Amino acid sequence: MARETVIDGGSGPGEDPERDLRPKRIDEMVGQQQVIARLRIAIDAARERGDALGHVLLDGPPGLGKTTFATCIPREMDVGLQMTSGAILKAPRDLVPYLTNADEHSVLFIDEIHRIPKIVEEYLYTAMEDFRVDIILGEGINARTHNLWIKPFTLIGATTRSGMLSGPLRDRFLIREHLGFYSESELTEIVLRTASQLKVEILEHAADEIARRSRGTPRIANNRLRWVRDYAQTKADGIVTQDVTNAALAMLGIDVTGMDPLDRDYLKTIIHVFEGGPVGIEALAHTMNTSKDTLEDEVEPFLLRNGFVVRSPRGRMATAKTYEHLQLPAPESELADGDEQRSLFG
Repeated sequence: MARETVIDGGSGPGEDPERDLRPKRIDEMVGQQQVIARLRIAIDAARERGDALGHVLLDGPPGLGKTTFATCIPREMDVGLQMTSGAILKAPRDLVPYLTNADEHSVLFIDEIHRIPKIVEEYLYTAMEDFRVDIILGEGINARTHNLWIKPFTLIGATTRSGMLSGPLRDRFLIREHLGFYSESELTEIVLRTASQLKVEILEHAADEIARRSRGTPRIANNRLRWVRDYAQTKADGIVTQDVTNAALAMLGIDVTGMDPLDRDYLKTIIHVFEGGPVGIEALAHTMNTSKDTLEDEVEPFLLRNGFVVRSPRGRMATAKTYEHLQLPAPESELADGDEQRSLFG
């Protein structure tokens, strides 16, 4: 049987359905079908040859399934798994135990791989290409290098910021896949699957509503399902209906687009304080008393993707869609721009 190891405080999967909602096999996954098809070809070919799978880099926003892929791939290969995070690999000595303890053809998963220091990144080069670790013994003029050969393994790296990886490290990944956002129908299927695992009675219209307000992200969909379940148990008869869903999400301040209170505060600050923009991210963060990273990583991707805000060389600007959604009168220039865009596109 394949041995599965989780290192650095994690727990093995499969014991508590409340914590572990991830699919166990690639066939159970919803969405990302093109990524799955390409990975399936690579996995089947590696198994047929009896080789280790080529190194895999998964990038994309949080909550889209990078860790799920990383845990499903070794099961498909029937090999062991070690898991760690780039944030805790401070020096080469922190990485060596993972490499030397890796079984042949096993998988080493490094989450947030862009956070590993440069010295550790360079240490990975020979491990990934030549399956060799160079260990320095002694100090000064008495120091000597010992070449330690390790068993062929597969490195799976996950990152939310692939641009922060150096070119030499990116080039050593044979398989590079970007995970995109999920459709509402895919999220509905995920919500229904999770509800079944959690033994929650849910109507399909309610699942549709949760999916519509989940920003294209399975993790958000599962979190919102849990909240709606708790609300239904305490405020209703335990059955998740559309009315119960609407009431539960309204209590969180989540509107029909999936926008939450922080998103609306961001947009209202641009409109009321900065007259619709343009405004720089630093000024927005200081005005809202929120960190710049929070706005850039959690708020702006959703608003930019859905056309509520645009970025220009001068800063962020609210769009006509924002004024309409917040039921605020748009400036004349904004209305004129909107009319011009409508004439160009239809």
